[in-house]
Amino acid sequence: MAKYLAQIVVMGAQVIGRAFAKALRQEFAASRAAADARGRAGQQSAAASSISGMTLQEAQQVLNVSTLSPEEIQKNYEHLFKVNDKLVGGSLYLQSKVVRAKERLDEELKIEKQDQSSQTRSKTQQHPET
Repeated sequence: MAKYLAQIVVMGAQVIGRAFAKALRQEFAASRAAADARGRAGQQSAAASSISGMTLQEAQQVLNVSTLSPEEIQKNYEHLFKVNDKLVGGSLYLQSKVVRAKERLDEELKIEKQDQSSQTRSKTQQHPET
């Protein structure tokens, strides 16, 4: 009886181990596919997030912008920077968050611009005009 119980436990552990390993491989494949889909710009954006300590979404929330429009970012930045100035009773912490958010969004705009210029260069190299 104990022998059968031990065999059942061992088989159960093997089944669970295989299922876990399969799920782990699937998750790894999905993660790699998502990273490939993001491409180089996605990697640069992730690097910028880790350097600045602020994600793109957080920076957009801080500056209250939904699109990466340089004019809207600058306008909201100037307003929030003035409102949070210590001399008018604002918070230095919030003001620094506004500055960091603008830096993060500026970095994202730079990444997008580089990505667009590299795409146009690769298109012109593929189809040179005669």
